[in-house]
Amino acid sequence: MTVQAALATITSRVIERSKQSREQFLAQMQASSQQAPRRARLSCGNQAHGFAACDAHDKAVLKAAQQPNLAIVTAYNDMLSAHQPYGRYPELIKQAARAAGATAQVAGGVPAMCDGVTQGQGGMELSLFSRDVIAMSTAIALSHDMFDAVLCLGICDKIVPGLLIGALQFAQMPVAFVPSGPMPSGLANKEKIRIREQYAKGEAGRDALLEAEAASYHAPGTCTFYGTANSNQMLMEMMGLQLPGSSFVPPDTPLRDAVTRQTVHTVLGAPPLWQLLDEKTLINAVVGLCSTGGSTNHTLHLVAIARAAGISINWQDMADISAITPLLCRIYPNGEADVNDFHAAGGVPQVMKQLLAAGLLHEDVTTIMGQGLSAYTQLPRLDGEAVVWDAVPETSPQPQVVASIDTPFAAEGGMVLLQGNLGRAVMKTSSLKPEQWAVEAPVRVFTSQQALQAAFAAGELHKDVVVVVIGQGPKANGMPELHALMPPLGVLQGLGYRVALVTDGRLSGASGKVPAAIHVSPEAIDGGPLAKLRDGDVVRLDAAAGVLEATVPPGEWQQRTAQTITMDETFTLGRGLFAHARQVVCSAERGASFLWGEDNVD
Repeated sequence: MTVQAALATITSRVIERSKQSREQFLAQMQASSQQAPRRARLSCGNQAHGFAACDAHDKAVLKAAQQPNLAIVTAYNDMLSAHQPYGRYPELIKQAARAAGATAQVAGGVPAMCDGVTQGQGGMELSLFSRDVIAMSTAIALSHDMFDAVLCLGICDKIVPGLLIGALQFAQMPVAFVPSGPMPSGLANKEKIRIREQYAKGEAGRDALLEAEAASYHAPGTCTFYGTANSNQMLMEMMGLQLPGSSFVPPDTPLRDAVTRQTVHTVLGAPPLWQLLDEKTLINAVVGLCSTGGSTNHTLHLVAIARAAGISINWQDMADISAITPLLCRIYPNGEADVNDFHAAGGVPQVMKQLLAAGLLHEDVTTIMGQGLSAYTQLPRLDGEAVVWDAVPETSPQPQVVASIDTPFAAEGGMVLLQGNLGRAVMKTSSLKPEQWAVEAPVRVFTSQQALQAAFAAGELHKDVVVVVIGQGPKANGMPELHALMPPLGVLQGLGYRVALVTDGRLSGASGKVPAAIHVSPEAIDGGPLAKLRDGDVVRLDAAAGVLEATVPPGEWQQRTAQTITMDETFTLGRGLFAHARQVVCSAERGASFLWGEDNVD
């Protein structure tokens, strides 16, 4: 299949830009591949430690060192609804490995925090940094050198990117991801938002709000809105790193267990990760993100994942891909449907079928299936105890959820790069009305979420306003999500005011109804021009023009000094352990990682 010329041009420039770093990465992986299987080269004492706790069957197989040994890296805990189902996966995987003539061991665990629990709280300042901790934890788990292939058990926000970044250090091995699936649909998202806004206005009490939230998030499995967690699952399918159509099969069902067992058989015969994850794979991921209206958090994560593979991809690439990629999905927050509706409408395979037909995906990539991307236009079902795949129809049975390529919901994907005298920022437009794409109004500048909330409660923001929240970048406080600001800003917008948010922080993957320029780089505490804004300055953000600017006379702007930002240095909720990370972390546009510096991204 031939890709569109514009997509081929973007891909070529990414390949050219990444040439040197990619060659270095491949040389390292190929050198490691020549030493595999490494387990047989361990000393007798090393090996004995590695299988001491195994049962007699597995111990005999591991002693012989003739059959593959599969590493399980798990993000299981039973507080996260999405990860609670993973508790029973290791035994399921071990049984499937034995049936395939192999063995499997839990190589290690990685932390898995829930942004839904920490949203608006102090713990959120550790959230983004947890991605890099997960990457390092994955490397530690695999450093025992006992393994021939890897299964990553993770699903939520920073967890999948962290697992993948860590696994890329061991890309000489096959790696596959194993999802757990979404919880059943609960309270409709529209009703949940209505009650949140009532609470923000003082028209509903805490008991009513808690009941609504508990009716929304109510069972094992991922939250059913299309935020970062479910965008992760789409990306892993789009990149060929998990089985076709497997993202949104419900947990604790016969099909989910069968798909998990099948993943074991598949990964044992899969190509190494370095052959799977290349420039074309990353471009496909960005296309998938734009075509589905996925989470803006991936403008950070995909940059970091690419860099771990020796690939340099940036916001301009993403914006250019979005400009040629039609929006094919209406999933909350970009519509009324949830991910269960999305799966019933054909899910990721249906989206991929439409994109392939339009030449908007590179079909000629390698996947864990060992085939091109056309194999991913199928959904799994059970035939007895076996998993079989059926091709999705030419168009979705629910076109109000997944559109055809000929009749998209929008001509562009809705991931826009804004630039101007305030820096560079990301803006998501897929859930905005056209009249919301541009806002120009006086600003109110805040240095905390709490200060903004207090101003709203005092009635100070009931007007046309661009609220600017600074000191929220990775170097300032770990770049927390600011989703708690959406209800009050949504109230103001609902009252008819022209409202927008500008910040060097992040928003939740579930945000989108309020115009927002986010991830502003450079961040205010690092010399970014956002710190030069004063209350009453007029700011313009315009998605159609790609503009983010303060309409202050150039001479005055040049002479103006930046506001001093004083951060809370209390060492609460573990924040003190991340002081070094805040000092060395690179900017949002470079992936907001403390694993490397600012270089390597143009």
